[in-house]
Amino acid sequence: MFEENNNKQDSDNNFQFENLEPRQQSFSPIFAGFVGLVGCFFLYQIVGSLLAVLIFGFDLEKASINSIRLMTIAGQLLFILLPALLFAKYFYIDINRVISLKLPNIKEILLFTFGLLILSPLLQIYLYIQNYYIELLAKKVSVIKVLKDLLDHINNLVEKTYGNLLQSSNVFEFIFIVFVVAVVPAISEETMFRGFVQRSFEQRLSPFLSSFITAIFFSLYHFNPYGLIPLAILGIYFGLSAYYSKSLIVPIILHFLNNFSAIVVYHIIGSEDLIKSDVKANPEDLTSYLVYFIFLISLFVALIFTIRKYYNTKKL
Repeated sequence: MFEENNNKQDSDNNFQFENLEPRQQSFSPIFAGFVGLVGCFFLYQIVGSLLAVLIFGFDLEKASINSIRLMTIAGQLLFILLPALLFAKYFYIDINRVISLKLPNIKEILLFTFGLLILSPLLQIYLYIQNYYIELLAKKVSVIKVLKDLLDHINNLVEKTYGNLLQSSNVFEFIFIVFVVAVVPAISEETMFRGFVQRSFEQRLSPFLSSFITAIFFSLYHFNPYGLIPLAILGIYFGLSAYYSKSLIVPIILHFLNNFSAIVVYHIIGSEDLIKSDVKANPEDLTSYLVYFIFLISLFVALIFTIRKYYNTKKL
């Protein structure tokens, strides 16, 4: 997907960000990136969980859902967005070059948004196919059956929490949910992952490897066992958009649209299947899913070439 970036001084590569100027010449940008990843995980998942237990107790189901939503907002802002900004300021001289908010043109936004429209159903179909074969293997291999039971337990906890966050009774609550689930995570997570972390990795690694490593941790951070691969692919695509557009605005928009569309469709159709990641294809439907999967992959690959051609032309 990405062009290799083995030579940081190659003046012909106009897509690549300029090298960041560190505050101390001795520190490694790779180290800085992992500080962001470890710090984000520790603060949001561990410290945030401990605070939730202290505030609400061990039985979170008895807590007010709006209190949980406010806690979610606070966690995103205090334990993801703020650390990303502080890390960028601590490790690099110019924070604006780390957290780049250059305005993209409308064609860039439309190109990447069209890609998201292809990628979303593609990843949903992938889930059906993936889980079909996991189910098949679990029936034949006892170790996989035990692992699957564990994954099912984790998955049910995640989906129950997410489902509660999405439920609304009026338009004002719906707007609040959009803010909690779509707006705040899009800004906070993209600033940390595609901003500070990926930009740090890009100082020493190729763009693809930088986005790949970032996307793996982005996926693990969400604690969605069946959605690990789809989330990682989505993260790579967000990374691609940040790399080519040289701005966090595009991945923020894509992240928002991805989450917002899930909220809207959930409320229109009212089906919990839309937020499930342990869905399985019926044997009689498997062939049609494989055909759709190949078709959507072909479309997506064609779009990636279109995006690369657009930026190659723009570079000239």
